[in-house]
Amino acid sequence: MFKILLIDRCHFTRTGFEAWLNHSGLFPGTFMVTGLNNLFLAREHILHWKPTLVIADLNSFMQDMNDIQQLSSLLIASETLPFILLQSGEVVDKANSIKQYPLWASLSKSTTLEGLATVINDALSTCASYEIPQVATPLLTRQEEKVLTLWMDGASNQVIAGKLSINSKTVYTYKRNIRMKLHMDTRFSPFLSLQEAES
Repeated sequence: MFKILLIDRCHFTRTGFEAWLNHSGLFPGTFMVTGLNNLFLAREHILHWKPTLVIADLNSFMQDMNDIQQLSSLLIASETLPFILLQSGEVVDKANSIKQYPLWASLSKSTTLEGLATVINDALSTCASYEIPQVATPLLTRQEEKVLTLWMDGASNQVIAGKLSINSKTVYTYKRNIRMKLHMDTRFSPFLSLQEAES
């Protein structure tokens, strides 16, 4: 089973991509796809979940200056992995700054699915010599990912509990589990910049 990390802000793209990988018949084997819309969490998945391949649409992240530092951190963490960048024509100038990092491929978002499948198969064939785990589990549960997303948006425990229809004490437990899984020193870790976290 191959582990693929898909980074895209669009929920429908993430779920559609996972279905395409597992049901199109264009790929050998099966996939566990974790789709994320958060650069901090994506970096942690690369470091701890250790995906076989990363596929990312970073266009919307490049529009937000707050994400630039997290974007650099993500790309540094993924230097040893095949990384496929999907991009649209209107952000080519900003995308050029990404090209300083090793990319397996940089494709236009208008690339055909067959063309994308060829690139993905080529990238996975380079990983074929590695031992492929029989069981792959995501780093965080879906509920923990929802809690982390709301937490990073600044929502209080009560707001998170209300949105997810759970008890606020359960939110506290989720946050503690997230900090342990992501090796966060403090409850403020997701909000620190890279320099602040390292000092």
